[in-house]
Formats: sequence, structure tokens, C-alpha cells
Amino acid sequence: MIHDILHWIKSLHDPETFSMWLSTGGLFAVAGIIFAETGLLLGFFLPGDSLLITTGVLCNPANPHYIQGLSIVLFHVVLTVCAIVGDQLGYFLGLKTGESVYKRPDGRFFKKKYLDQAHAFYGRYGRMAIIACRFIPIMRTFVPFVAGAAEMPYRQYLMWDIIGGTLWINSLLAVGYYLGQTELANRLDKVIVIVIFVSVLPMVIGALKAWMGKQTKKEVV
Repeated sequence: MIHDILHWIKSLHDPETFSMWLSTGGLFAVAGIIFAETGLLLGFFLPGDSLLITTGVLCNPANPHYIQGLSIVLFHVVLTVCAIVGDQLGYFLGLKTGESVYKRPDGRFFKKKYLDQAHAFYGRYGRMAIIACRFIPIMRTFVPFVAGAAEMPYRQYLMWDIIGGTLWINSLLAVGYYLGQTELANRLDKVIVIVIFVSVLPMVIGALKAWMGKQTKKEVV
């Protein structure tokens, strides 16, 4: 059962899966995934960054795998709106249910450590965390919730969230669109691996710093 679930999650990050979604569901499929990843606490495993870049690639008419009928301009507009609206849902979920969710026991997918990591990230970077979290998997799902639970003033949150959502969607779509006319588009699987590595790198560095800090304290004691 667990093996099947892990296999399914892995398949979500496959270029062929993205191409199938775009061919059959088009804009609606991608919009739904972006909304779910940003607005639903269980959407943290969805492929935001790699999906956006692949969408940009397949929207470029110069690409041999270009999917007829896809409009990059429409994707820019609709996905930006979905990313921002999704975060509003996350914020209000945190505002209304934050305390009860923090007390919730760990499940197969939801774990309290994700909220703790997001809370530490938000506490360290404050308002800038709303922008920075967009480019970091897991953080972009949980930071809006934490901001709501921490009762960050909504007007302030909304302003920073609009900036972050606009930068995230439009920059990655633009990167993908550019790659669509280069040789790298033929090695999309490798590009996606690099994107995933770069996006999780801040989390890895943060975890290493925390581990080294604990080791230093042990040596002092």
C-alpha cells in the first residue's frame, strides 16, 4: 500500500505525466494543482515548480512537443490568480483552525514537524517569508497557514502574498517558455531533477545548520 502511494507521488513529478495533464485537462488541471498545493495542507507533495517549468516549455510553439491550443499568456494570468487565492485559503484556515491543527496527532501524510519548520521559517524571515516560501516546497504550503495562525495583519499579508505569488508563477513559466526553444527541452527529465534539487536546497542547508548547532551545544556541555 505504502509502496503504491510512493510510486504514485513519484509519478506526479514525471514529465510524461505533466504532458498528459496538459493534453487532457490543460489549464484546468494545472490550475487545480497550483491551488491545491498552496491552499490545502495535504497538497505539499504536489509538483509546483517542475510543473510550472514544464508548462512553459510545452506552451512554446518553437518546441517540438508543443501542445496545440495552449496560451502562455492565459497560464500566466490564471495560475497567478490561483496561487494567490490558494494562499488566502491557507491563511484563513490558519486563522480559524490553527490551534486545533497544531494539537492534531501525526498521520501518514500530515506531520506536525512541517508546521514547526514553517513556523521557524516565518519567525526568522517575517514578512519576507511570504515571498521566499513560494520557491520552497512544503514551505509554500504551510507558511500561509502559519501566518494566519500567528494572526499576521491581513492587509499586510495580502500585499506580500500578491508579490510572492506573481513572482513565483511568472518567473518559472518564463524560464520554461525560454527553455522550450533550446536543446535543454529535450532533456526535460534532467531539468526537473535540477529544479527539485535547487528548490529543496534551502531546506537541506537549514537542516544541516540546525544539526550542526545541536552538535556544538553537545560539545559545549
